[in-house]
Amino acid sequence: MRRTHHRRLLAATLAAAAVLAPITAAPAGAAGHPAGNHRFDTHDNGDDCPPDGLDPRLTARLDTAIADVRRQAAIPGVIVGLWMPGRGCYVRATGVADTATGAPMRTDDFVRIGSETKTFTVTALLQLVDEHRIGLDDPISAYVDGVPDGDCITLRQLAEMRSGLFPYTADPGFVHDLLSDPQRSFTPRQDLAYAFRHDNTSEPGTTFQYSNTNLVLLGLVVEKVTGRPLAEVLDERVLRPSRLQHTLLPHGPEFPAPHPRGYTDQTLSGATADATDWNPSWAWAAGAMISDLQDLRHWAESVATGRLLSPHTQAQRLTTLPTGFPDTTYGLGILETGGWIGHNGSIPGYETVTVYLPAQRATLVVEINTDSTVQGQEPSTLLARAITQIVTPDNVYAGAIATR
Repeated sequence: MRRTHHRRLLAATLAAAAVLAPITAAPAGAAGHPAGNHRFDTHDNGDDCPPDGLDPRLTARLDTAIADVRRQAAIPGVIVGLWMPGRGCYVRATGVADTATGAPMRTDDFVRIGSETKTFTVTALLQLVDEHRIGLDDPISAYVDGVPDGDCITLRQLAEMRSGLFPYTADPGFVHDLLSDPQRSFTPRQDLAYAFRHDNTSEPGTTFQYSNTNLVLLGLVVEKVTGRPLAEVLDERVLRPSRLQHTLLPHGPEFPAPHPRGYTDQTLSGATADATDWNPSWAWAAGAMISDLQDLRHWAESVATGRLLSPHTQAQRLTTLPTGFPDTTYGLGILETGGWIGHNGSIPGYETVTVYLPAQRATLVVEINTDSTVQGQEPSTLLARAITQIVTPDNVYAGAIATR
């Protein structure tokens, strides 16, 4: 039995790939993953990216780099979308969606997007700021009772991960309760109860600490102010205006088809398990959403450029602060790393990266069906770093923030 999984399990940590040890190759076919399967899905699916969308030599380098990382990190399947105006595009699905049947990954698969959910929740919150219905410097106590030191913690500090509130996903009782019954349904108040049994970890506004507790509270603020369930608010105010027809906040374990099976080693025993149908309600406003490649492609630019917000509010969102890790800063529910703006996500069974590079108007989306780390490194970060080292060597994706 592994002794480290309780420490990292769902505990919401920041990992900077630039400071981690080099990955070593896994044995061929490790963990039942067919390392030699390089079959690509490049069918159109409305992605307007032909198979020869990039320079052939660049495409070949990307194919090789992605295959190498997938093999070394024992990733079952990978979906990558890269769009670079003036240079072309690259859309590939490779590997398997199901290790038992060998069914291939598809570029139109739905996936669980984990902490990318935060960009949607904070967008809804900032819309309320634009409407003068809330203020970023309002205390959380004005909207939610019972928050430790809630009179001194602002909505801004919650969104920028500087509240000092304990992450409920780091509570041993929460970890045990979730992994003992992954189908269990959690309410936001139940999540918060795990957090509030602990002392705050720092004074408000003083220290960056990634905490899902913050986003659960912001989800409750959105519900309190609008008088409607968060899923309805997101659908009406964020998803529909953005024309995202394949993105949703599920109520429970429902998962639209097609989707790959998701594999995790975040289990009580440390053994790899199929987490596809685990109930993500525990992550709610912090990490429960589902999307697909094309929706994330369009959301990447929308959230980075502030299409749904006023210029003033978007500027506040993109005012990022140091995280303590090289070349990675954090704003209001959004990160900047190597010049790329967006977020990544990790939830048992799945990891994603959705980022936009304003300097080149480039978009990168990575989706995989495992969250099992390799020497402490998240496989989605390894992929994003390998890809950007090739296509944007002056802007390498350095770090990641995820729902561990």
